[in-house]
Amino acid sequence: MAQSENDSCFIPLTGDGLAALIPSQLNDPFSSEPPEICKVAAADLCTFIEAQQGKWEQNFGFGTAKEGRVKGKMFGVLVVKNSAGQLGYLATFSGKFTGPSQPRIFVPSLFDVSTNNHFVTKGMLELGAMGRQILSLEAKDEVEAHEAALALRQKRKEKSQGLQEELFRNYNFLNSAGEEKNLLEIFADYNGMKPPSGAGECAAPKLLHYAFKNNLKVLAIAEFWWGKNARPLERIHRQHYPACENKCRPILGYMLGGGY
Repeated sequence: MAQSENDSCFIPLTGDGLAALIPSQLNDPFSSEPPEICKVAAADLCTFIEAQQGKWEQNFGFGTAKEGRVKGKMFGVLVVKNSAGQLGYLATFSGKFTGPSQPRIFVPSLFDVSTNNHFVTKGMLELGAMGRQILSLEAKDEVEAHEAALALRQKRKEKSQGLQEELFRNYNFLNSAGEEKNLLEIFADYNGMKPPSGAGECAAPKLLHYAFKNNLKVLAIAEFWWGKNARPLERIHRQHYPACENKCRPILGYMLGGGY
């Protein structure tokens, strides 16, 4: 794997016959069978992950023992061409990476934790303090204390909901036409509902947003699972999977149009 000097997230793809593997149009992200060009990109990314995972805090369940429970992760690849016509791909993962920072080659989250003076971090600390106060009140054998705990629980719930909505307002996605909407707007237009927790952090939407923002031509997309699982019926290591329905369908439908 060789990274582009101009863009740390653009990973060049080289080799004979790759052009013939590119589909005539972007494939359906909700299909479990990826285009052949995506299999090439995914294999390249797997080689990189296998070589680097020992250096990461994320515990995929391979190699030497690490702290924290074993947890696999969905990775995604988006095959693109840059403005120079060079073929390559973007890579990222769903959710967050364990550790203080993620490897630089991966497309980042749309949300910057420093936004609005770290409002999410501060909000989570406040919710934690309220939770501890509730437990303290509930431990007392007093009617007044239990009533105060109930009132504080409602206040904490309202604060949590407000914090979640503010977070969703700060996830702004570009579509293929260069238009921008936040998660609240996207889900309101799709089904009149609020986004589920974790919406906006799946691999496919992050990859497409980065490509649209950086004027990359999108060619093919796929996702695969990396890591072991405690239960055998969960995701299978290195197997390809379609984009998820409840979080990604509304977002990708807005980003790509065309009836997704």
